[in-house]
Amino acid sequence: MRPITLQLQPESSQPLYIQLYEYLKAEIAAGGIAAGEKLPSLRKIARDLGISVTTAEMAYSQLLVEGYVESRPQSGYYAGALRAPAQTGGGPRAAAGDIDFDTYPFEEARYKYDLSCFDFVKWKKCMSKVLNEHSALLLFESDPQGEKVLRHEISKYLYTSRGVICRPEQIVISAGTQSLISYLARIMRHMSIDHVATEDPGYAPVQNIFRDHGFAITRIPVEQDGIVIERLPVNIPSAVYVSPSNQFPTGSVMPIGRRYQLLEWASANHSIILEDDYDSELRYFGKPVPALQGLDEGDCVVYFGSFSSTLFPAIRISYMVLPRPMADLFQQIKGDYNQPCSKEEQLTLAMFMENGYYYTNIRRLRSLYSQKLQAVLAAFARYAPGFVTPLNTNSGINITLRVRTSLTPEELSARAGSISLHVRPVASLTDQETAALIFYYNQVPLAEIDESVRDMIDLWRS
Repeated sequence: MRPITLQLQPESSQPLYIQLYEYLKAEIAAGGIAAGEKLPSLRKIARDLGISVTTAEMAYSQLLVEGYVESRPQSGYYAGALRAPAQTGGGPRAAAGDIDFDTYPFEEARYKYDLSCFDFVKWKKCMSKVLNEHSALLLFESDPQGEKVLRHEISKYLYTSRGVICRPEQIVISAGTQSLISYLARIMRHMSIDHVATEDPGYAPVQNIFRDHGFAITRIPVEQDGIVIERLPVNIPSAVYVSPSNQFPTGSVMPIGRRYQLLEWASANHSIILEDDYDSELRYFGKPVPALQGLDEGDCVVYFGSFSSTLFPAIRISYMVLPRPMADLFQQIKGDYNQPCSKEEQLTLAMFMENGYYYTNIRRLRSLYSQKLQAVLAAFARYAPGFVTPLNTNSGINITLRVRTSLTPEELSARAGSISLHVRPVASLTDQETAALIFYYNQVPLAEIDESVRDMIDLWRS
């Protein structure tokens, strides 16, 4: 091999053995030290470079671990045979380097956003308190059922705001609906339930999750007063997934009489009701409708809730409230699962709720989103009468639109996306004359709504 020309830098922050390791690795990779060529002995390279044998051995050991050299007993160290990967592009691949957050093209940045929708200063204050005063708690794994302090805060909030009656022991916290339904699927198997009825139109991912778990699915039509109860299965234990307070995507609300009928169906057929309380806190006209679970005296309602709409979407904390017998079944299986939600975020949210910040945020969002909804409706009335018909205009963070056009919902969605508006196609509501879409107006700044809707309408008309 060529003589070693390495000039070690003792004053460098990089250890001497790393300097030697980097030099030899580069020489072997570049072919300066050919495959199979013997390297200097530890004593010789230590003497030549003025370093200890231990330092030289540490460099050789790292090269050995990574496969750049091989050790032959009673002989020494030899350069390994490297097989360079075939080039698939026009030249050598560039190193990834560091991410510059100011210039990196994050995919999420394609949509408009409104930072006034959440008080990150108060959230940071609570998170700092967790890190500074309760950091020891973060050295242990989270409870598979969710942190008890957060379950306690959720139970208090649900009783005062939604009329849900439960104890912390009945609440299960997880990261989104999918993992909650995975738990629920096992419990339902224990109850000999293998059939699920869902709303049509409804929240399609839920149907897919249950189908993936091997459940038979029946789609039940939705009318102005909610799911058609008369079409639900009879004489077989089943589950029905409903959104009685804000049906997605129609926005229909199930009146009190129909709620009692649904509870009677569940009791008569040894079945359960899965109540998704979708965006129920964000109702802008009248009081929020109390949850179906609060009417349940037969332990047959599983209540689902989430914080993604009332905090910020990146926090994937959802929960379900199980009837007491189902909560007992969960205790038997929870040891098979790990908690997917960050313990730090759970504790931060518990403190955020305990300090009253969550309640303040809900009130502020109702006021802000109500103004945005009124601005959206006024803009559609001004720029698209007879062309766009808004639906479900009483609550939530989005509205459903019917557009009289020959364009497909996907084409309309793409055109809205070109001006950074979040619009999703709804195939189940699209017909020959109109395209159905969901428009998420909540993140558009209030001052930009009128212009944004006008520009979107112009693109859809062109």
